[in-house]
Amino acid sequence: MGQAMKKDTTPKMQTISPVDGSVYVERAYHTAKDIDAVLTKAKKAAKEWRKVPLSERQKYMLKFLDHMLAHAQEIGKELTWQMGRPISQTPGEIMRGFQERVKYAVELAPKALADIIPHDNRDGFKRFIRREPLGVVAVIAPWNYPYLTAVNAIVPALLAGNVVVLKHSFQTPLVGDRFAEGFKAAGLPEGVFQHLDLADADTQALVEDKRVDYVNFTGSVRVGHIVQKALSDRFVACGLELGGKDPAYVREDADLAYAVENLVDGAFFNSGQCCCGIERIYVHEKIYDKFVEEFVKLTKTYKLGNPTDPNTNLGPMVRTAAADFVRGQIDEAVKKGAKALVDEKLFPASKKGTPYLAPQVLVNVTHDMSVMKDESFGPVVGIMKVKSDEEAVKMMNDSPYGLTVSIWTKNAAAAEKLGEELETGTVFLNRCDYVDPGLPWTGVKDSGRGASMSVIGFENLTRPKSFHLKTKV
Repeated sequence: MGQAMKKDTTPKMQTISPVDGSVYVERAYHTAKDIDAVLTKAKKAAKEWRKVPLSERQKYMLKFLDHMLAHAQEIGKELTWQMGRPISQTPGEIMRGFQERVKYAVELAPKALADIIPHDNRDGFKRFIRREPLGVVAVIAPWNYPYLTAVNAIVPALLAGNVVVLKHSFQTPLVGDRFAEGFKAAGLPEGVFQHLDLADADTQALVEDKRVDYVNFTGSVRVGHIVQKALSDRFVACGLELGGKDPAYVREDADLAYAVENLVDGAFFNSGQCCCGIERIYVHEKIYDKFVEEFVKLTKTYKLGNPTDPNTNLGPMVRTAAADFVRGQIDEAVKKGAKALVDEKLFPASKKGTPYLAPQVLVNVTHDMSVMKDESFGPVVGIMKVKSDEEAVKMMNDSPYGLTVSIWTKNAAAAEKLGEELETGTVFLNRCDYVDPGLPWTGVKDSGRGASMSVIGFENLTRPKSFHLKTKV
């Protein structure tokens, strides 16, 4: 008899589709040997890429964008299967937000990277500050908005003259493939952009490697602490875009219909799986009852189901465990006195033991309940009555997070004044759940540190070098 074949025991990365529980992607993880090869190539490429004129780097980015736009529909389809967002919405991630952010970064780069001239330059001297690339930028990206969160760091980093190594989530590994295909189609030099599929231990090894000059991480607070600790023995900066428990405050003078429409969308788009999604709402007592009535009415019109159906506008959560966590929050809140206003029977697809979960609206909630203090990252929102601006500010600040806050009022001056008192990275007026590429995406407290996008984002991806030249001796 011939010798029996040895069973392959190599750890495999699996992407389990929330659509039907099938294995959508399966492949071997990259190894420590692969990390070494990628970083060796990256360091070599960094020496040449930084010499490429900015105008040429801009052209590469626009060619990359053209390729991604040409494949938006197929990208959307595979994204739906990877993380569950409805097919009616996934192509839009490339067509709208992704396109906007790439174009804005390309247009902003010359200004953001221009030399800074001191206002008091003196005769006989040439003095200026130049922005230089850091070198190798490691980007660790999440699954919930897998193209947007990654592009926020990748394109500005490349424009600034850095090279990039991307480690994407095991839930959305095809995103890394798509980035690589796009940059290859654009003719990007070898080694300037690379990506790796890594298990947790090897991801930490990548972060700790001395050839990495900057780390951009988007994900949980727990892993954010691990990233920061991994860098603690080196003078290397990191950008940490972490969790949120984002509140909204609806003042008594708000446009009620407009606020309801946008806050329902802000709470339930992407099944609530957004770091800046609306997770808690405070409403002035004078309009509270009407607001809740209209909010629930609109919520009940959502169509939960198979996200490959174009008529579905609410898909499954990414995993059954994530849905079970939200179910637990709802159950705990109800046991403590909260009232659930949406009958789950209205959403037949919502079933325990699956990632399909009906949207839920809770009232009679308090800050003693998990659903009002811990990140839910799912289709549930608690609504509380408040008597004044002062009470609303106190409740909104009563959180370990500080990513965004949205205020709904016709009085812009009042909103701006309230914004000064709020512990948050972004203050919205009459909008929510939106990222403006012209403004830094940043947070306070457990929402993280650093910033991406805008001029400030470019500053974090470069280091200043001072030139002090005495031209007359």
